Amino acid sequence: MDETKRDTQAGCACHQTKKRSAEEYRKLCNRLSRIEGQIRGIRGMLDRDAYCPDILAQAAAANEALNAFSRELLSSHIRSCVVNDVRAGNDEIVDELLSTLRRLMK
Repeated sequence: MDETKRDTQAGCACHQTKKRSAEEYRKLCNRLSRIEGQIRGIRGMLDRDAYCPDILAQAAAANEALNAFSRELLSSHIRSCVVNDVRAGNDEIVDELLSTLRRLMK
């Protein structure tokens, strides 16, 4: 079960947490592990004096992998946190979502 906790002492959204299912946690960690491997690979290419366009191609792939991670996390957030908060009458979550989307779409 997804569970969101909010720190209401200061009304600060920066202290929110979410209990993720084991499956969601595993999927997100696997994605991050692959991204870490890609970044280490890019570093290795740089260490081996690889050709610039080859490094740039790998950097673009790593960037897309990180974007895919963000899309997966955002999807999960909308399907759980946002839906649950809207159903509970907390419409402020929509403003938070819009703010998050603005930051992601820079």
